[in-house]
Amino acid sequence: MSFDRNSTTQTTLSHNLSSIIGIVLKFFVFHFNIHQKFINFAHEARLNDKTNTMTIAIINAMHKEHEQIVALLSDVKHTSDGRFSFVEGELHGKHLVLMESGIGKVNAAVGAVELIHRYHPDALINTGVAGGIDSKLSVMDVVAGSRVAYHDVDCGPESELGQVQGLPLYYEAAPSLLQAALSIEPEEIHLHSGLICSGDQFITDRTQLNRIKKRYPDGLAVDMESGALSQVCYLYSVPFLSFRIISDTPGAEKHFDQYQNFWETMADRSFGVTKALLEALTNN
Repeated sequence: MSFDRNSTTQTTLSHNLSSIIGIVLKFFVFHFNIHQKFINFAHEARLNDKTNTMTIAIINAMHKEHEQIVALLSDVKHTSDGRFSFVEGELHGKHLVLMESGIGKVNAAVGAVELIHRYHPDALINTGVAGGIDSKLSVMDVVAGSRVAYHDVDCGPESELGQVQGLPLYYEAAPSLLQAALSIEPEEIHLHSGLICSGDQFITDRTQLNRIKKRYPDGLAVDMESGALSQVCYLYSVPFLSFRIISDTPGAEKHFDQYQNFWETMADRSFGVTKALLEALTNN
């Protein structure tokens, strides 16, 4: 019987190296989590400091949503850099910076990173529309996302369906932002708090809806940006909230007509609730 000393040594070294790498990774993950909790605590303290002049970043996917908020600001300043455009202004003594990102996860993520790097906001808010995927929701209802998850991510057997490997399955809203959102009392509009499911798909038919509801039975709404935005804010330790007005209910008869009708007849009226959110955030 022959004995391959080199093979045994290589196996031992490989095993030891894997163990060392595992220990190092655990060390960095542990310290990253501690660091992130400290930063989140600092951000929350800053948000609750009423003497502080804070910067709130607001990102929208579509122009209609964006221009409505711009109209609320005073001392407006427009800045462009290549493909990126930003609008700065004041509202109740708070500094707001707005960006129209475009639709989808990549546009949203790139926009959020640009906002964070350039303006170092104390909070990032995503406002816009979403599809309602729960029977208790109707068009013009509002969902304040207490948490966000992807409905179109599958990283294989080592991660849960919907989870980007090494990151949370659910991204939680900043408590102070969620509290501010739930404090408003919009007239004739029902306000809900719960899970927003996000992915690069415009959900239209019952088959798509059933697949998402099977994975996330408590899901209230679907959109195309909140997942990417919440992931970026998690990585950069920026407090985040997604605040969505229901524009359509996937699976309904003539669903796309319903969506188009919202933009033609209801979009301006729905903006009142977004304005109420900004008032709640900036009046504190």
